[in-house]
Amino acid sequence: MRVITAVSFIALLFISGCADLKESRPLLPVAEYEKMIVGRLDADYVGTDNCVAKCHKHDKITDYFRRSVHGEQIKVGTGLPLVNCESCHGPGSLAIEKIEENKQLYGDKGDKCDTTKLLDYKLLPPQAQSLICLRCHSAASTPSLAYWHSSVHALNDLSCFSCHTLHEGPQQRVSNDKMAELCYGCHPDVKAQFSLFSHHPIREKKMSCFDCHDPHGSSQSKLLKGVTQRDTCTRCHMEKSGPFVYEHGDVMENCTNCHTPHGSVNRRLLSSAMPFLCIQCHNPGHYSAVLSSGAKPLFANRCTDCHTAIHGSDTPDNRGYGVLGK
Repeated sequence: MRVITAVSFIALLFISGCADLKESRPLLPVAEYEKMIVGRLDADYVGTDNCVAKCHKHDKITDYFRRSVHGEQIKVGTGLPLVNCESCHGPGSLAIEKIEENKQLYGDKGDKCDTTKLLDYKLLPPQAQSLICLRCHSAASTPSLAYWHSSVHALNDLSCFSCHTLHEGPQQRVSNDKMAELCYGCHPDVKAQFSLFSHHPIREKKMSCFDCHDPHGSSQSKLLKGVTQRDTCTRCHMEKSGPFVYEHGDVMENCTNCHTPHGSVNRRLLSSAMPFLCIQCHNPGHYSAVLSSGAKPLFANRCTDCHTAIHGSDTPDNRGYGVLGK
């Protein structure tokens, strides 16, 4: 009886824990997030020059900003929307109000603005953090961000600041050299796949994750670029795109029916070695390929030794059927 009671108690805890995990946490309306990023209503906008003229602590950051793509937008005549420090951090009059007094009291230690009077990003939910960027990077100016709110990254509580660090240098985008390691932070399984024998040249710096995936959102699964999964692959592998008179149906439907996209222990990123890959769909009854002179089958040949045009062919055989070979 005591054992049954203990088991029942553990089961009750498990069920209650699952209930907490499945508890509905609906997103707030966009208007609520907009209220969070307004900043202090009792502060005024003073402009970037007034901010940095009083606070030399951020001279290096200011230099990075002026040489960045965002800094280009403060120049008259560009026709671009105004972007300065206060566009992201909120009105700064209160932040620099007591700098001169602090310099007299604390010397060089007082040469910094009061960041508590600015927007505190750490206290904002990820949706509000992203909205700071989306005010300018809307779907109209950056079409890829049209999918952001429904993307797997946004739904997993990531914000723009999870990947982009705008104060590290004038380069605002994530560079190709840093992109892979940035993605591996959340996708260690993919990093392991790229270490396999056959892999796309990510480690060799000839490709980046962004060549196939759009981290800001996509109409496809896995954040893939393009209209379809096959469209993503044929951007580089154009010779496989066809159209062919005689198509290999499963291959033309989805490349991942035969290939693993990141890495494989088999040649050419194949999900299985030949002939085992082919006989998953084709009956292994070809005597010259899979049967020896005896009764036992001998899986010693590769199907592509004869069928070289496995993605499709324009050549008919003498019966009028397509030949997947040269």
